[in-house]
Amino acid sequence: MSKVVENTTCFSEHKCRNITCEKRSCRNWFDSEQDLNCAILAADKSSHTLQEIGDLFGLTRMRICQIEKNLAEKLRFNHEIDKLA
Repeated sequence: MSKVVENTTCFSEHKCRNITCEKRSCRNWFDSEQDLNCAILAADKSSHTLQEIGDLFGLTRMRICQIEKNLAEKLRFNHEIDKLA
């Protein structure tokens, strides 16, 4: 693979060149060749069900639901703190 262009991201390079990522150490890497092995590109593609997300990351649908609920609570809490400031 040729050198990544400066001031860009690896996932934009993979998307632009339509090549799968081989950098397994990347925190966005996951085993899905249809998404070029990139969670960012998979998320950008379309919406997914909780089951599909769980399958991608090797988690259950219920665990994804718990993570989603926890994140929503954190966002709500942060929003309330911002209103106080």
